[in-house]
Amino acid sequence: MKDVTPILQTIDTLCTLVLSYEPNAHVEEIRRAYQYADQAHRGQKRATGEPYIIHPLATAFSLAEIHLPTPIIIAGLLHDVPEDTERTIDDVRNAFGEDVATMVEGICKLGKIKYRGMERYIENLRKMFLAMAADVRVVFIKFADRLHNLQTLDAIPQKKQYRIALESLEIYAPIANRLGMGEMKGRLEDAAFKYIYPKEYQWVQELAKTTREGKQEYLDHVMQMTRENLHAAGMQHVEVHGRAKHLYSLYRKLLKNERNIARIHDIIAVRVIVDSVADCYAALGIIHSKWTPVKGRIKDYIAQPKPNGYRSLHTTVFCEEGEIVEFQIRTPEMHREDEFGIAAHWSYDEQVKRAGMVTQKNAPPPQWVHELAELQQDLADKKHFVQSLEDLKIDIFRDRIFVFTPRGDVIDLPEDSTCVDFAYAIHTDIGNTCMGAKVNDSVAPLETILKNGDMVDIIIDKSRKGPNPAWIKFVKTRHARQKVRQQARSKIGAWIKGILPGTE
Repeated sequence: MKDVTPILQTIDTLCTLVLSYEPNAHVEEIRRAYQYADQAHRGQKRATGEPYIIHPLATAFSLAEIHLPTPIIIAGLLHDVPEDTERTIDDVRNAFGEDVATMVEGICKLGKIKYRGMERYIENLRKMFLAMAADVRVVFIKFADRLHNLQTLDAIPQKKQYRIALESLEIYAPIANRLGMGEMKGRLEDAAFKYIYPKEYQWVQELAKTTREGKQEYLDHVMQMTRENLHAAGMQHVEVHGRAKHLYSLYRKLLKNERNIARIHDIIAVRVIVDSVADCYAALGIIHSKWTPVKGRIKDYIAQPKPNGYRSLHTTVFCEEGEIVEFQIRTPEMHREDEFGIAAHWSYDEQVKRAGMVTQKNAPPPQWVHELAELQQDLADKKHFVQSLEDLKIDIFRDRIFVFTPRGDVIDLPEDSTCVDFAYAIHTDIGNTCMGAKVNDSVAPLETILKNGDMVDIIIDKSRKGPNPAWIKFVKTRHARQKVRQQARSKIGAWIKGILPGTE
């Protein structure tokens, strides 16, 4: 396992951290931003009793830990200045330039969620979606800001603790997941977990600790054997280390496995990082020549990445003494993208800098971010928004699966989606006229819940006039529910017209 001893958070250690991944960073600008924020917040205290500057410094640290460039670090240090001090956004703009000021202004527009009723909550949520579409860097800062707030929740009333933690678990962490930011997602979930389910948190924490300690010596031996085998095969640049599963992720897996820790084989996975894609497949072959793979547990997320962009080879094998161990094999680029997701596209690139290209600000957010922002603009009716929020959580925030058409196209769906959801995801007309399905070449009912990697062939009836209103009981996606409801309403309208002559 890698050393996870926390770094003492000071402006000096922040600058050292930034220089570790951006050697030519203008750390004097980071120091100047820190001094500016420190002066602006002077005399202010956090609820913990600490000087306020501790919070923007912690925010900047979280941004540096995902290797974001200097302007975003500076914006993290300054993110609360216009909101909480006498300094204005124009003051920030004059001191640090337009780009930094734009990010700080984006955070200010998001505002602080005060939990003064559902209306305030909805307005802030809408602002966050719009900010994400305008400049996703703002959301990176918001994640880092929220993470430190979660880490200091002990200082506020219990009722407020629960509300902030629940929102983090249901909204912030799933958005981080959809942006491919696996490490940020895990940290947000674990920080919120202890306040939402305190007893379960203590149980999982103790279970994980006991299990990891019991397996550590064994896993160290397996990792050393893996290094030796890969080096013997001619692979010189190899990293092999253990990756401990985040606690909330482990908790969810325990619930799916009847709380039986013996059924979970990736509490600590062995992560293998090699130079190239070719080396990934070569390493897989070497590991399989040494240990027998578990049938059905080889997953190729390089050939078919997950919907959030995750790429890696996974295999589970019977190791020494019959112990089962999961391996994750990837390149350094895949590893960065797994840890940082879309944020990896803002990471420092010396070649791009030397070429004089400025690409960081213009890297676009995923298409679903734009779709979500457009949806928020359409939902001016707050009551309608509340009703749609659960649908949004299913469509955008839940874990995703990918399912294949017979032609090999990948359809991205939320977990627990059915054949009807799949049909509507292909095209509205396919959904409206579907009458049956084949899942992995076997006939299946339309309400069949699909699994990751299924191949689905929808059978249509061109004479069909629309969806069955009864489908509303099992469809999961917002698009499918909307189309089925429209059909039900049109049938009711036709029925009314039939019994009331002259009805328009």
